[in-house]
Amino acid sequence: MSSPPLPLRAQAYENFRQQILQANVRPGQFITQRELVQLLDMPLGAVRELVPRLEAEGLLRTVPQRGLQIAQVDLKLIHNAFALRRMLECEAALHFGVVATDDDLAAIEAAHLDVVRRARRGPIDDALLSEATALDWGLHDRMIDTLGNALASDIYRVNSLRVRLIRLEGSTMEADVLPWVMQEHLWIVQALKSRDPVAIVARVRHHIDSAHRRVLGQPRPPMPWSMENLL
Repeated sequence: MSSPPLPLRAQAYENFRQQILQANVRPGQFITQRELVQLLDMPLGAVRELVPRLEAEGLLRTVPQRGLQIAQVDLKLIHNAFALRRMLECEAALHFGVVATDDDLAAIEAAHLDVVRRARRGPIDDALLSEATALDWGLHDRMIDTLGNALASDIYRVNSLRVRLIRLEGSTMEADVLPWVMQEHLWIVQALKSRDPVAIVARVRHHIDSAHRRVLGQPRPPMPWSMENLL
């Protein structure tokens, strides 16, 4: 049985979210309601209902005599967004380390290793980068959703849109980022498999700090682990 269609305001929000994920809107960009109607392919009424929600979530603001502006990226937004990631995702990873089955973790590990092996064989094309991006965000989403807390999931997903705006990398990760992300994820998976809460938190923090430093143009923190023994 197919799912019932989303209400128009929910469709409008999902369409806006996809525009961020696909990098079709940029931080600080000004856009009129008419342009937003065209971009989202939604009626004006649905867009008008959408705007207050986006303003409340800090994704959009109304500028008098200028129109609507996509959230601007500054150091405060960057630091706050990654601080929120640390709070939510460390707690979620701890819980995931308790409830995830051995089969769950083995499947996650296998999917990451498959991407790494294919990347090493080359070429790293758009299809592989899209798959790696889905795998990257998919693990974070899954750990958050395993908490079973709708409020936490909603807060996390809004914040993930802010992070996407900050990263400015389009809809997929870049080829030079793929090995780092996969290695950091596999390092986290090793801690999850060992059910070691201290290691889980330390490695998730390392992974988020690594992404935080990258968007600031700083070198990644060194990681005392290699995935070579898994390949």
